[in-house]
Amino acid sequence: MSVEEDDAIESLERLGLTSYEAKVFIALQKLGTGTAREVSRVADVPRSQVYSVTEGLEDRGLIEVQQSSPMQYRPVSTDEARSMLRERFERESDQAFDYVETVREQYGDDQEEQEAIWTIRGRERISDRAADLIRRADDSVAYAVASPDLVSDSIVEALRACADRGVDTAVLSEDPAVRDLFADEAGIRTDEPENPHDVDPGEGGPCRGVFVDDDALLMSVLGNGQELPGIDQETAFWSEETNFAKMLIQLAKSAGGPVE
Repeated sequence: MSVEEDDAIESLERLGLTSYEAKVFIALQKLGTGTAREVSRVADVPRSQVYSVTEGLEDRGLIEVQQSSPMQYRPVSTDEARSMLRERFERESDQAFDYVETVREQYGDDQEEQEAIWTIRGRERISDRAADLIRRADDSVAYAVASPDLVSDSIVEALRACADRGVDTAVLSEDPAVRDLFADEAGIRTDEPENPHDVDPGEGGPCRGVFVDDDALLMSVLGNGQELPGIDQETAFWSEETNFAKMLIQLAKSAGGPVE
């Protein structure tokens, strides 16, 4: 059995077939039409198991059975099989997530709020979360960032979308290279922070922050450990619609920070 065939069998198993069902189904693709003896030989499945396995495949609509002596089996077309498995996967997925949503609606609001502050690591994940928070801004959003390396395409697109919707949109940075990125962006104002920090982000200081409306924020720092090639040391925390987030945003405002 080839590596490609092993991979195909594993994929069919992930789509809901048993190992024997996957092997028999592939064997019938090779044979076109075959008896239990022929299927057993090609699929390397005990002949005694072929009968029950083909019954299961017939129930799934993946093979057809000719009531002859001996019985003959043949697979449906690959397009039909693909459609059958896709519909089954989608049906099972819908059933599972319908229940999950029902449970969330029934019990989610009754539970005391937990894990109000979330921690994430890695530049790409942090950029994705920052962009997601920015997109949900209704009234105002400020993106404070230390380096143009931390201005991803998704963040630029999210800031543009906010500006297009009339959201008060600001980018703040001590680095003129960051401000230059948005110099020609209509509706996005750029400025230096009123109280610049003397801390170098590369030495473990703050490197970016997102402040959305009055109730959501994200702040990140770079690790101050040894510089290791390929190791992403950025860590962030974020919070949304919590008293913690509102308190930090109010503190930033009173201190003349980026959301002033």
